[in-house]
Amino acid sequence: MRTRIREARPEDALPIAVVHVEATKDAMPYLPDLHTDSETRAWVREVVLPSYDVRVAEADGRVVGYAALSPHVLEQLYVLPAFQGMGIGTSLLDLAKGARPDGFQLWVFQRNVRARRFYEARGFRLVRLTDGSANEEREPDALYEWRPTPPSRAKTAGT
Repeated sequence: MRTRIREARPEDALPIAVVHVEATKDAMPYLPDLHTDSETRAWVREVVLPSYDVRVAEADGRVVGYAALSPHVLEQLYVLPAFQGMGIGTSLLDLAKGARPDGFQLWVFQRNVRARRFYEARGFRLVRLTDGSANEEREPDALYEWRPTPPSRAKTAGT
């Protein structure tokens, strides 16, 4: 399988929406269905693509994952369930780290233990837990942050 990451294009709206819906349903079946698939497609086309720096991961020419980054927040990162565990999410996350070398934050639902472990294993630290009253799903969430590790200082002679 050949994979690559590239900048998203307007014609990627439908495949990005498919990734979003399928990955969400797989990882978070406890979430309420607040939007139809058609509404999700419109949201990707009208909000995500024009508002964020969006990259897609392709496997053999098919969009299988995506990341959407604002100036200080990783807004979205999803990979189709059948393509998880292959390094695609890590590649998208590494791209975000390279694009925001001073660091950024992201939100994840508290019950999404798999995602929390994924981010924690890649250097993110928990900043805050909430009761979910500020998100449309009303699901308790967690704010994570990534900051680059400062370079270690070399010891100088005599210190």
